Amino acid sequence: MAPPALLPWTGDEAADRLLAQDPNALLIGFALDQQVTVQKAFVGPAVLRERLGHLDPARIATMDADAFLAVCREKPAVHRFPGTMAARIQDLCHVIVDTYGGDGARIWTEATSGDDLAARLGSLPGIGPLKVTSLMVLLAKQYGVDLPGLTALLPSHPTLGEVRTAEELAAYQAGKRAAKAAKRAAAQ
Repeated sequence: MAPPALLPWTGDEAADRLLAQDPNALLIGFALDQQVTVQKAFVGPAVLRERLGHLDPARIATMDADAFLAVCREKPAVHRFPGTMAARIQDLCHVIVDTYGGDGARIWTEATSGDDLAARLGSLPGIGPLKVTSLMVLLAKQYGVDLPGLTALLPSHPTLGEVRTAEELAAYQAGKRAAKAAKRAAAQ
């Protein structure tokens, strides 16, 4: 199965195409997906590519940290916490380069099982357990990744990895907001 033509997560067709077609952009987007909207997080790779003229992990990893931070802080900032995220993106790019030769797709194309894929994803800076789950769903259901034991690791609850349309994104976000509100109410 070929990757989807786009992942309709940003409201910007070019950014959505970049996410679907560039594994490194996809991983950077997931790293940015924290304490901002899905749209803000996943447009980040396109903003970085526009500002840098590339999304080459080797060049990002070796870029002067202050210079990269300036790129992330440029208005509008890539993230509400540009300092933290600039460092996280550079750390992620180091791993992509050092472990996967600069090709983020090797994380899943060279994985030998669902457990191996989960471990590879979970070792990436900025990719915690919930993002690992969402990425595994995305890879299995939209990229056709089929590994022994992967299906057993996929959750039964909705994840961003299943979102294929703007309408599905709106429903996913509404469900997520409702679940957070219910959790807050239960804690009181």
